[in-house]
Amino acid sequence: MLISVICPLYNEEKHLEKLILFFLHSKPNDKELLLVDGLSTDGTREICKKYQLQFPDKIRLLDNRKKYVPTAVNLAIKEAKGQYIARIDAHTLYPLNYFERCLEESQLHNATNVGGAIISRGEGTMGKAIAHAMSCQFGVGDSGFRTVIKDGYVDTVPFGFWRRSAFDEFGLFDEQLVRNQDDEFNSRTKSLGGTIYQSSKISSEYYVRNSISKLFSQYFQYGLYKPLVLKKVKSALRIRHLVPMFFVLYVVSLPLAFIFPVYLVPLLLYLVFDFYFSFNNRLTFAQKMSAMLVFPALHLSYGMGFLYGLFKK
Repeated sequence: MLISVICPLYNEEKHLEKLILFFLHSKPNDKELLLVDGLSTDGTREICKKYQLQFPDKIRLLDNRKKYVPTAVNLAIKEAKGQYIARIDAHTLYPLNYFERCLEESQLHNATNVGGAIISRGEGTMGKAIAHAMSCQFGVGDSGFRTVIKDGYVDTVPFGFWRRSAFDEFGLFDEQLVRNQDDEFNSRTKSLGGTIYQSSKISSEYYVRNSISKLFSQYFQYGLYKPLVLKKVKSALRIRHLVPMFFVLYVVSLPLAFIFPVYLVPLLLYLVFDFYFSFNNRLTFAQKMSAMLVFPALHLSYGMGFLYGLFKK
């Protein structure tokens, strides 16, 4: 039963060869890899072409002239030959039985989409602090696949493994969404009667950004596109989507504390939680101190993006 594996790319020279070797050595053998490149300017295309020549029956290179992830995925879905579609990411490490597990769980639970938990990994002091914050409920709320390994039906899973027929039934990814296209598609799937299943037998390791500035940019964009997702699929709204926005509004209004000193109480509580979740772990002291900066960066960037997204056309 053929599995079509889709990987959007742009300047992934550092990670690509490792990803392709994973694909070639993983099971089952009956699968194809569609590398969808946004016209990379590093050595990405040369690596793709090298392996395409070696394995012409297994690896194909497609050009994504619009460069965005949803256009890449949609292009590959239209070109895919498999009965199942798996999306993977170049920054992520997968176990060799990843596709086997996905196929087994998809057939066992008859789910539209299956996936598993992400184990966040970081490099360097700041990277490890960011990985900790992105695996903690104080950092990302009830985003289950980041914080919990479990079995059950959920709102969304990372990457995704679908029956090919799902895209005939529920449509393709929304190309308006530079970010959050997975969330929107999964929310649309559920609203139309589909199911998303998270399995404890499926997991992957995701390498996070290694600087505050890169993290801030990433989460600002997550927040920026979330209102558009919620406008399209209102049932996708969760409390965790709104809390960062209210936190930003609170921070902006802090000058009121000069008139009403009690207004500082929520800030003091936040700092207590920030200290507790930054230090109650096995990180080094330097990583703990970095985590104290990462948590507010996560919350403020997402909240600012969300506020901007409410008014952006």
